[in-house]
Amino acid sequence: MGKITEIKLVGQPIFKQIMNLVDKVDIQGLIRKHESDYYYKSFKTRTHLFTMLFGILSRCDSMTEVCEGLRAMGGKLNHLGMDQAPAKSTACDGLRNRNHKFFEELYFTLVKHYHSFLSDSRTYGLTFKEVLIIDSTTIRLFSDILKGVGRNPKGDGKKKGGMKVHMLIDAVQSVGRFIKMTAAKVNDQKFLKSLELISDSMIVFDKAYNYYHQFALWTTQKVYFVTRKKKNAVYTVIEVKREHYRKKGKA
Repeated sequence: MGKITEIKLVGQPIFKQIMNLVDKVDIQGLIRKHESDYYYKSFKTRTHLFTMLFGILSRCDSMTEVCEGLRAMGGKLNHLGMDQAPAKSTACDGLRNRNHKFFEELYFTLVKHYHSFLSDSRTYGLTFKEVLIIDSTTIRLFSDILKGVGRNPKGDGKKKGGMKVHMLIDAVQSVGRFIKMTAAKVNDQKFLKSLELISDSMIVFDKAYNYYHQFALWTTQKVYFVTRKKKNAVYTVIEVKREHYRKKGKA
């Protein structure tokens, strides 16, 4: 029996197959547009991209793990077009100095390119144009660098000194729309001012984002939202659409 030549992925690492999907867009064109390879002799933008994706997919916790993991791959790096694993200091310099605009545009270019493969069946029957989710997570760093959350944070267990990542997520397609990073002490409400939302969209978020002035603006713009009410909120019931009584001992 002859060898099957139609299957082109045989023998390729899974990571290489994933990178083939990224290569479907014009990466070199984006590199030239943002001039992201200028002043870099060895740690080019493409190597930077592969290095960070390897760290994410391998769930590495530090640049040491990322660089050592790539070094352990040895000869398999040629599948990615890399001659050798980058040094830790070189990779850290690239992370610190390279402009983020290339990676931002690459992400949205990939979302647009693979838009037809993303789920859209869950919007059937909905009257909203978009269903979006807002949430944040805190990345802990040294408290001496960035201050912690709260007026008087005490104890290591309660202090969240570090960076806070706010994210606007498309609930239907499960992809990020907008990301903003701030110090952990910055109030979540300020993130809402950065959003540009279309009419007849639905936003879902936690009560940490309660901001009545922004709610009033969204109401005039016909932007709908769902959140939890704060305990000290002052309100008046205008109309009861449906009454629901919870029996004791039952959910």
